[in-house]
Amino acid sequence: MDSNGYSDPYGSFALRIAIGEKDRYQSNDHEKIKELEHFIDRHPNTFIPGYFSYDRHIFFFVPKILLDITEKTVIIHAADPNSVVQKIEETPIKYQKVNFQGKIQPCMSRDDYRNAFNALRKHILRGDIYEVNLCQEFYAENASLDPFAAYIELNAISPTPFSCFFKYDDISLISASPERFLYHNHNTIISQPIKGTAPRGKTPYEDKAIVEKLKNSPKEQSENIMIVDLVRNDLTASAQPGTVTVNELLGVYSFKQVHQLISTVSCKAKSGIDSTNIIANTFPPGSMTGAPKLRAMELIGKYEKSKRGIYSGSIGYFEGKGKFDFNVVIRTLIYNTKENYLSFHVGGAVTAQSIEEDEYNECLLKASAIRQMLSKNAIT
Repeated sequence: MDSNGYSDPYGSFALRIAIGEKDRYQSNDHEKIKELEHFIDRHPNTFIPGYFSYDRHIFFFVPKILLDITEKTVIIHAADPNSVVQKIEETPIKYQKVNFQGKIQPCMSRDDYRNAFNALRKHILRGDIYEVNLCQEFYAENASLDPFAAYIELNAISPTPFSCFFKYDDISLISASPERFLYHNHNTIISQPIKGTAPRGKTPYEDKAIVEKLKNSPKEQSENIMIVDLVRNDLTASAQPGTVTVNELLGVYSFKQVHQLISTVSCKAKSGIDSTNIIANTFPPGSMTGAPKLRAMELIGKYEKSKRGIYSGSIGYFEGKGKFDFNVVIRTLIYNTKENYLSFHVGGAVTAQSIEEDEYNECLLKASAIRQMLSKNAIT
């Protein structure tokens, strides 16, 4: 997990590497999330990384080794730190190439996207929903690449504050996520939904003009504010009465590939509420579903052409009973070495003001870093 030097008042490490497995918890049923709380209880004051997928899979593990790395120090948490140092020193440093082989193709054709967009917009105009996040998958079958080399390359092209590489069994998650889903520490809960995207300019002058346009766009503002209201509502189930607060509304944050509108919503947690209950009360992330959330999710299932899987879920960690931090799984490449299947999803909000061609182009913009990394390293 790499914060890439971004200033964050809530984050607790710059770069953390978790290696090996002492114990794991996994389930294909979010209804059994209480079992995860028992797993956390069995490992008190322990860093436990993992993820919640949009499609109900849960996976967490207790690592054997932790490395905390800053610009000047490396701290090793392990049963025998000296042996870890020795293994590091004995490991030759060599540059691994991505060596991508495969043909990227959309699961949803251009006409499919247009039809789904128009159908969802009709639902909005009828009043069924106010906003919905329409996503599409790009994939390659019989694909191959070096997943960790792909992560290093993607992280260089698109450094983000919630970047991570997560490999377990046959699955590699290669993520350049800029978005925090949920943070909890000292009874404070923080959510930072992203809604509103614009490309970077080619010159400083153009870049500044794009930021001003993004800040003042009624359509982008409405997207963000509707999700802020959804997040405020989600947090009330976990909050002490009267403590839900919007700390920042429509903040502009600039990343290497895009500008984003990010809002920050917080509350004080109810006394005695479990960490997993806080997550269950807010999952999946509102920025990836829509409002009202349940109806939006029903329509997502109806009109999208593929399952989201880990996409729109959350990768992060628990650290003891009272602390956790999770991202939103976006701008993420998923590679299954057993199936030789590679995929990534991109999406965008549909509102009454949305224009189909603009939303489709925004999807391509969000996919640009991954596509750039794959095309740059393709073997023909």
